[in-house]
Amino acid sequence: MPRLPRRFTALLVAASLQSVGWFSGLPARAASALAAWSFGKDGVLQLRTSTGARLDAFFEAGDRRQGPRVWIDFPGELSRPRRIPGSGPVREFRLGKPTPGATRLVIEFQPGVTLDPGNLRLVGTAPDRWKLLFEGLPTQGLRSIGEGDLNRASSGRWGGVRIRPTQTPVNAEGLPDVARGRYRVVVDPGHGGPDPGAVGINGIREAEIVLDISLQVARLLEAKGVQVTLTRTAEVDVDLPPRVSLANRIGATAFVSIHANAISMSRPDVNGIETFYFSDPRSARLAAHIQQQVLNVSPGSPNRGVRRGRFFVIRRTTMPAALVETGFVTGDIDASRLATASHRRRLALAIAAGILEYLQGVR
Repeated sequence: MPRLPRRFTALLVAASLQSVGWFSGLPARAASALAAWSFGKDGVLQLRTSTGARLDAFFEAGDRRQGPRVWIDFPGELSRPRRIPGSGPVREFRLGKPTPGATRLVIEFQPGVTLDPGNLRLVGTAPDRWKLLFEGLPTQGLRSIGEGDLNRASSGRWGGVRIRPTQTPVNAEGLPDVARGRYRVVVDPGHGGPDPGAVGINGIREAEIVLDISLQVARLLEAKGVQVTLTRTAEVDVDLPPRVSLANRIGATAFVSIHANAISMSRPDVNGIETFYFSDPRSARLAAHIQQQVLNVSPGSPNRGVRRGRFFVIRRTTMPAALVETGFVTGDIDASRLATASHRRRLALAIAAGILEYLQGVR
C-alpha cells in the first residue's frame, strides 16, 4: 500500500430541501463525478460515481458545540451548492465545491454523537459504487435521504478507458510479442527493507509479496526483448524520490509500481483489485490493461476499478505510469492467494501481459 499524506483523519478513503425520501436527480453536469447518494435508516452511506472516480474521505472530531463531521471529495465541480437537513443523529448534509474542479459531500452529526474514525471505511463495492457504514452510530430517528438513482448504470468514466477483456496466458510462451530492444520499462516493487508495507493475515508482508511478483515480471518482460530496470531487487529500503529519479533519468517507456492493499484486520470481507494512474491518458491505458489482466487471474475478487491517484511515484514520473494493487493482504479472498507462489506467478504473468499489450500500442 502506498504511503499516504495525513490530513485531519483520512478514512481509508443553496436552498434547503425536505428531509424525507428521495429527491430529484443531481444536476446533469458531467463535470462532477458524484452521480447519486443515499443515507439509509441503518446508518449506511451509499454512493454512485462516474466509473473509476478517485475519492478521498476524511473525519474531524466534534466538540460540545459542534458534532463530528465526515466529508468526501470527488473529482469534478458541483454546479449547485446546497444544504439538506438531516434527521436523528445527523444534523445536516452539505454539498459544495471546496476548490475549483472539485465536489465535496459533508455529513455533520449532532453535538454529542461519538464516532471512532478507526471503524470508518469508505469501501468501493464496484467500479462506480461505494459504501460507508457508520459503525456505532445511533439510528433512532434516522430517515432515508438522498439524491439521484443509485441503481442506474453510470454512463461515463472519470478519466479512465475501457479495455476489452482478454485471456491471460498460463505460461510465458503465451505473452504478447513486441519489437525487441525498443522499449524500456521500470518495475517498482513497493516498500522494502525496514518498511514492510502492509502486514496481513498470518503475517504476510506486502514488501516480500510484491518483490517476488516484480522479479518475475522483470524476467518475463526481458524474455520478450523489453529492457527492464527494477527500483530494488532485494529487501532494502528505497525512498520514493530515488525511484522516480531512476525512471526519469533513463527515459523509460513506462513505469509500473506493484503493491498489495490493506485495511483493518477486522475487515476480512474487503477484497479487490485496483490500479491507479495520475492524469495522462497514456497512463490510463497502461493502468486499464494491467487491471483487466490482474482481474482475469483473480476470480471472485471485486473489481475496484482503474482510478486516478496522486501517489508520488506515478505523479512525479515523466513517462506513462501505473500503480497496481494486487489484492488485500487483510482480505479473506485475496490474502490466501497472495501467500501462494502459484498465484504470485499468475499475477506476474498478468502484469507482464498488461504491460506488453500497452507497449503494442506505443509508436
